[in-house]
Amino acid sequence: MRAQEMRSPLGRAQGLGSAKEGVLHWWRQRISALALIPLSLWFVSEIIAHLGAPIDAAQRWVGRPLPAIALILLLIAVFYHGALGLEVVIEDYVETPLAKLGLIVSVRLAAIVLAAAGIFAVLHMAL
Repeated sequence: MRAQEMRSPLGRAQGLGSAKEGVLHWWRQRISALALIPLSLWFVSEIIAHLGAPIDAAQRWVGRPLPAIALILLLIAVFYHGALGLEVVIEDYVETPLAKLGLIVSVRLAAIVLAAAGIFAVLHMAL
C-alpha cells in the first residue's frame, strides 16, 4: 500500500483547500462590471447623439479631453472584464493543463494587444 492510500480522508484533504485566488478574481470581475455600467451607458448615448454626423465631427469629439479619457477607460474595462470572463470559462471547461495555460496566456495577450490598439487609436485622434 502506498502512503497516500493509508491516510484518512481528512489527512488527504489538509493543505489542499482553497488557494484564496477565486475571491479576488470574483471581486475584480464584479468591479470591472460596475465600471462598465456608466461607461457603456455614456458611450451608447454619445453614439446615438452623433448618429448621422460626419466623420470629422466624430474625430473632433474624440479629440476632446473628457471623451478621450472616458473612451480609454471604457477600452481598459471592456478588455479586462472580457479576459477575466474568458479565463473562468477556460478554467471550467478545458481539462488539459497545457492547453488551459496556453489559452489563458493567449486570451490575456490578445486583451492587452487589442486594448493597446484601441488606446492608440483614441490617442491618435485626440493628439
